[in-house]
Amino acid sequence: MIGMIHCPAFPGAPRYRGETVDAIYDACMRDAERLIAGGLHGLIVENHGDVPFSKPEDIGPETPAMMAVVTDRLRTAFGVPLGINVLANAPLPALATAVAGGAQFIRVNQWANAYVANEGFMEGRAAEAMRYRSLLRAERVKVFTDSHVKHGAHAIVADRTIGELTRDLAFFDADAIIATGQRTGNSATVEEIDEIGAATHLPLLVGSGVTEENISMILDRTNGVIVASSLKEGGVWWNPVDPERVKSFVAAAKERHDV
Repeated sequence: MIGMIHCPAFPGAPRYRGETVDAIYDACMRDAERLIAGGLHGLIVENHGDVPFSKPEDIGPETPAMMAVVTDRLRTAFGVPLGINVLANAPLPALATAVAGGAQFIRVNQWANAYVANEGFMEGRAAEAMRYRSLLRAERVKVFTDSHVKHGAHAIVADRTIGELTRDLAFFDADAIIATGQRTGNSATVEEIDEIGAATHLPLLVGSGVTEENISMILDRTNGVIVASSLKEGGVWWNPVDPERVKSFVAAAKERHDV
């Protein structure tokens, strides 16, 4: 069970209002402490406060710099597995952050093929990312990638099944597959989870819409979950983590599964 650290807006982002870097780091540490104390096993650091997200080529060096410091502080404080997701779809900055901060994996929303995202046309960046990983001698950093990713239209690949798109991810050397819903906080359907799972030998996670009501069903079908919104105050992604929600979620997961 992996919790999300939705970092506040970083310097350079439209919603940044001049907060000190210590205030930003403290907000991330607070959420991490509540997630780990509640029983989650790992964390993903994500620049979710940087709405609207830039395309990879428009992301400034300030973003991975801030994220690397957050990651290093979490690694030192908690010693749990850490992942990095740089939005939108920026595996090179994510790899740089992972190396600098000591993370074990990155999440990439579109690894192979292409789709139309909120940010516009978004291509898979596996080829350049794997070459960059080799350049950094960072093969230890694994790649978790979404299949049929949320927040986008997939009409450009509509002549190919979800199963075929999932197999492309393994062909391009992904290490784990993530099923998602339509938007942040929306769950993947059982049918889509099963279709993706049937198409891959790689570990499968669900990466959106995971709640205490559906966690048992999801763990019946997958190797793990990435959970965020349902653990926040009021179930809203931009709010702080609610320790009671974490406690209730973990209890629901443990009811039928050895987690």
